This record gives sequence, C-alpha cells and structure tokens, in this order.
Amino acid sequence: MMEALKNTDPETYAALREELARQKTTIDLIASENYVSLAVLEALGSVATNKYSEGYPNKRYYAGNKNIDAIEQLAIERAKKLFQAEHANVQPHSGAPANIAVYNAILEPGDTILAMHLNYGGHLTHGHAVTTLAKTYNFVRYKVNKNTGEIDFKELEEIAKKEKPKLILVGYSAYSKDLDYAAFKRIADLVGAYTMADIAHIAGLIAAGEMKNPFPLFDIVTTTTHKTLRGPRGGLILCKEKLAAQIDKAVFPGFQGGPHDNGIAAKAVCFKEALEPSFKEYVKQIKNNATALCKELQKLGFTICFGGTENHLLLINLENKQVSGAEAEKALEKVGIVLNKNMVPEDKRRPMDPSGIRMGTPAVTTRGMKEEEMEKIAHFMHEAIVNREDEAKLLELKEQVTSLAKQFPIYQDLTY
Repeated sequence: MMEALKNTDPETYAALREELARQKTTIDLIASENYVSLAVLEALGSVATNKYSEGYPNKRYYAGNKNIDAIEQLAIERAKKLFQAEHANVQPHSGAPANIAVYNAILEPGDTILAMHLNYGGHLTHGHAVTTLAKTYNFVRYKVNKNTGEIDFKELEEIAKKEKPKLILVGYSAYSKDLDYAAFKRIADLVGAYTMADIAHIAGLIAAGEMKNPFPLFDIVTTTTHKTLRGPRGGLILCKEKLAAQIDKAVFPGFQGGPHDNGIAAKAVCFKEALEPSFKEYVKQIKNNATALCKELQKLGFTICFGGTENHLLLINLENKQVSGAEAEKALEKVGIVLNKNMVPEDKRRPMDPSGIRMGTPAVTTRGMKEEEMEKIAHFMHEAIVNREDEAKLLELKEQVTSLAKQFPIYQDLTY
C-alpha cells in the first residue's frame, strides 16, 4: 500500500505510517471518532476525486458526470431510507457547513434561534460568540438540569413565547440523554418556528433505531457522516419535501461550489453499511459499552454529568478528583487512552483547561470490545489519573493498554 506516496513524498508517508501505528496501539475514546471500513477508505481514495460536478444529479454545470450522478443518487436514496426522510442533500462538506446552509435557507440576518446552551452540551455552530454565526443571527439559550440532564419544557416554552424564535434548534455535542422531539415540536408550533435537529453525534444510534428519530416531526435534520454513523468526514441535510428546493439552493450555489465526489461515494458506502442488520447489533453494543463504562467509572468515584448516559458518550466532572480536564487528558494519552478535555455545566475553568473530560464508545465497539473491556478501561483511566505524576507507573499502564488494543486489531490487511 501507498508505494507511490512513499516514493513521491516520504515525509508525508512516514507521518501516515506512524498514524496507522498509533491508531492500532491506542484506545480511542473520543466520542466523535470512529474507524471507517476498508470499503469506505477505498471510495474516499478513488478516482471520483478527479471530477468536478457543480450542481445536482442530471443538472450539472460540467459534462462527464454520468457516473457521478449515479453515485450521488445512490447516496441520496440510501440516506432517505436510513432516516425515513423525504429529501436528502449529501453535498455538505461537513456538519458546520450543513448547519450554515440551513440557516441561510430559512432565516434572514438578525432572526432569532433558540438553541441549547453551549455550557450544557450545545455545539459551536449553535451560536457560540466566537463564531461568525453569532454576528449574523440572534441566538437565545435553553439549559438543562446540570444533575439530571432533564430539559424544563415549561421554562423553554416561556423563553420561546418571549423571544419568538424563527427556529428552534435541538442538538448537542456533549449531552448524554435522548430528546423529546414531540415536546419541542409542540412549542415550535405555538410560536410559529421551524424545527431543526442537529444529530451529528447520535445519527448512527437513530439510524439503528436505538434512539428517537426527529422525523417525521421535524422540518430539518443535519448530521455529520462520521462519528456513530461510521462513515467519512462529511455532512448531510435531511428535510421535508416542501423545503427541498430552499435547502438545495442554499448548499449550492449559496454556500459551496463543487461537491467532493469522492466523499459522496464514501457516504454512499457508509449508508449501505448502516442499512445492514449487523449495524443495528453494532449500535446496541455501543450503548451497552457506554453503560458498562459509566457504571464502572461511578464505582471508582467519578462524577458522571447528567447522572449517566442514554447514548454513546459520557461527560465526566473531575472536580472531586482534584485534577483538571487538561491534566487528565495528558495523563491518559501517556498511557495510550485518547479522549478530550471538555467543559462541564456551570464550569468555572477555562475551555483549554476545563473541569471535565468527554468520552464515547463508538471506536472501541468497532474494534469488537465489549462490557468486560469497558471495565478494564475504566480501571486503566482511574490508575492513570491517580498516578499521573508517576512516570514509571504510567509506563507500566501503557504496556497494559497497548496489550489490550492489540487484542482487538483494526485494519489487519492494511499496512503502510
């Protein structure tokens, strides 16, 4: 593999070779990461990358798109079937462009969006002050109970009646509960707002029937195609047929030029894989693993935000462990466990050195790990954090983590 790259650019080749080795020998608990199949990798690295295809199937601004049209139509039909959607746009380059395109499709500058507060699990594209979006639209926030994670829909209704949002946005990147889409829809109807769900983190769980589906209630749903969906890095917009023309126009020519056809080919493969019965079993195991990891960490004295998990991720408040999220992340990476530092509800620390860590089970589940391995990982984490100043102990733990990782190999037939 990669002989041409090795000969042309040995520096890049060497870095990729090291990255493959890192992935094979570490335990990936980053909630937004996963391992794609070899079929997805092959589609992503295919000759489709050579083609320009501005427009949509059978309506292109370039010639020579017969095969690209077929690929994109496959991706569209599979996405619609997977999520029971009326319309799908598979062209967004990622989740953030998908969200921006939706805003541009249905809103005017200055319009109000009611979204989850970022300190309680919302995403940057849901109106963080550092983003351009916050300068374009008026974002107002709803919160959740920091202990239970429950949303106070009475309070949310009061906010909606007062602020009169044009869009009520549901979604998160660090929240471990399922959502009552019907309750959001009822409030949106009261104030005449569009409904949008950003399911980037939980798309795979929804597709497999392990979490509630926003359709057919919601007007628009956006997602990434990686994370729990286990596809290439990319975006997807699903919507009611009545909004299809607006959404498509907002993506192209409104926000993007030529789509990445190799990425769309990889999305088509990913959607096919997600329609297989084996994907449902995979997603069930993701949830089982998250529950097992949660329970073992609680036994070890870790504080799980929102009281537990109903999906693939855990948000942990480390204040009682007298360690910051950044310190924990660093110690865990030293032993080969990779996750990310993260703000927790009402966090008093800075984003780059917060009070918490976030983790998820999609990647370890793809490797074939189950509840027994989750218990071992919880103990590795506990030991690494407790002994974070003891380099000898960390080295000993690293050997154990590497040994566990090697028992569950990835890409066995792939070598650089």
